[in-house]
Order: sequence, then C-alpha cells, then structure tokens
Amino acid sequence: MKRITRYNITFGALAIFFLVGCAGIGPKTISRDRFDYSSAISNSWKKQMLLNMVKIRYADIPVFVDVASVINQYALEGEITLGASWSDGIAGDGQNVGGTGRYRDQPTITYAPLMGKRFTESLVRPIPPPAIFFLIQTGIRVDYVFRTCVQTVNGIHNRSGRHTMTRAADPEFYRLISLLLKLQQSGAVGMRIEKTKDETEATVFTFHQKEISPELVSARNTVRRILGLAPDAREFKVVYGSVARNDKEIAILSRSMLEIIIELGSYVEVPEKHVSEGRTYESLLDQMDVSAEFGPLIAVDSDKSKPADDFIAVRYHDYWFWIEDTDLRSKRTFAFLWLLFSFTETGGTPVPLVTIPAG
Repeated sequence: MKRITRYNITFGALAIFFLVGCAGIGPKTISRDRFDYSSAISNSWKKQMLLNMVKIRYADIPVFVDVASVINQYALEGEITLGASWSDGIAGDGQNVGGTGRYRDQPTITYAPLMGKRFTESLVRPIPPPAIFFLIQTGIRVDYVFRTCVQTVNGIHNRSGRHTMTRAADPEFYRLISLLLKLQQSGAVGMRIEKTKDETEATVFTFHQKEISPELVSARNTVRRILGLAPDAREFKVVYGSVARNDKEIAILSRSMLEIIIELGSYVEVPEKHVSEGRTYESLLDQMDVSAEFGPLIAVDSDKSKPADDFIAVRYHDYWFWIEDTDLRSKRTFAFLWLLFSFTETGGTPVPLVTIPAG
C-alpha cells in the first residue's frame, strides 16, 4: 500500500505540473511576444525604408508593405500515463511512468501593400504646413523639421538633391533656421489654431510679447527681414504655397513623404562602379552646400562587405548599404522619418494589431 501511495503522489504531482503549465501559457507569453514582435516589426520597417531609399536612388520602384496584423495562437497538449505492479517479494515489483506532449506556436501575419488612395495620401500628398508647426510645437528642433519637410518658405529655398532638380540652398536659408532655433529654444515663438469666418481652421505663428534679451530681439527682427514680414506684426498666418500674398503670411511649400525619401536618398554614398556603369547618378553631397553648423541629415555608406557595427543594413545590387550604429545624427533622422511616416499614414490600420489567443 505504501508503494501505491507513493505512485499516486507521483502521478498527482505530474498532473498538477502539467495543468499549471497549461494555465500559465497565456500570461507567460506576453512579455516575450510583446517585445519580440515589437523588435521584429521595428527592424523590418527600418530595413524596408532604407532599401526603398536606396532603390529610389537607383531609379528603381519603391514598394511599401505594412504589417497589418499579427495573430499568434499557442496550444499545449499532453497525456500522462502511470502503471504499477507489485507482489509479496516473490515475483518482484515494477512500475512505469510515461507522458506525451505537444506544443504549437502558429503565427498568422497579414501584410497590406501601400497602394492606391493610401499611397497617394501617405506618400505623394505634401505634408500640411500646420502639421509642420505642430511638430515644432511639440519640441522637435525647428532646423530639423525645416531641413527635412520644407522646400521653400516665403520663397527662400532649401537644398534639393533630387537629380532633376538639384540646387543649393539659398544663402539665407541656414541663417533663417539657425535664428528660428534660437527663438524656439528660448520660448519666444509659438502657434495657435483659430476659426476663420467660413468656419475653417487657420494656423497662426506668433512672436510672444514678453521680455526677451537684446540678442533675441535682434534674431526676431532678422527673421522678419529674411521672410519679408511686417516689422511691427506679432502674428502671421501660415499657408501652403511658394509665395506669400502679403507681409503677414508665411507661405510654406512643403514636401511629401516621397520627396523626403528622395532627398535623403541623395545623401547615399553609392559605389563609383555603379555610377560609371550608368546604374545611378553621382553622389551630390560634395557638390552641395551643407552648413557646418548642422551637417548632413543622414550618412549611408556602401561596400561589398557586410558592416560589423551597423544600426541598419540592406543588400542591393551585390553591395551592402548601411547606417553606422555610432552615427547618432543619422539614427535621429531615421527615427524622425518613422514619426513623419506614421503622421501621414491616414488609411487602413494605423499600427499593426497583435492578437494572441493563448487557450
């Protein structure tokens, strides 16, 4: 009877262990799945964006595919068997314990190509000027936003690296964003949204009426002069366009996401072999003016060998293209690019939906 009791205890312990494992499979997967899928989706987005940036540089067709949903189902099945025999010591005794189990991890991932209306709204439509000032209002550096998103402001041109529209920035563009950055950091500028007579919303850029240093007063006056704004006005209407109608407007010709990607692609250092073969055009960075104060927005290197310490790397035309993990400026640009892409994504599911049945 003692042996039977011992076997029953063993069987009970195994059964309880199995049942506890089944009951705990759901909660135990959350920590792993949440971070694993987050990292996988993030890395795949970065690779896709860098690859499309390189492809556009080579006049190739960019393709954007969103991860629309991730459904993962777990199942844990098992069976435990126990057998025992005994005698009074003449025939001997024996016992056997057995178990079988099966574990399944079945992810179902849905992809949604960016096409049609969503492609137009997310990539081709220019970023609305009010959205640009919203980004500045949230604390993103004005020089970063203007250099990335703005083609012209009141007729002052930004740098353009597009092969068919190559041009250096106007001499006063870098001066303008440097002064705006100084005013932004001091809190001397702001914005607000107000209703017009026809019930539409208008964005108003303001110079705050507060005590500021003579240096900031000089910066504010210089900004007014560069943009051709009224010297005594404090509020200016923000509109989309290349030319302001009067001296109380700030007209911004903003870029679309596709234009931004093309512009950043102009910084890619392509192999000279590909230029001589006519696969792509020559890198324009050395031929363009880049302010020493700000430097290039992004640096993408290329080589036959895979980099040892990359932030993100993709392979194209038998070459590796990558951003160094130690290049903080380029990494910040890539993070800002993700923010802009999410900001302009207006159709379909805005972010991947992860559903994990764990029963």
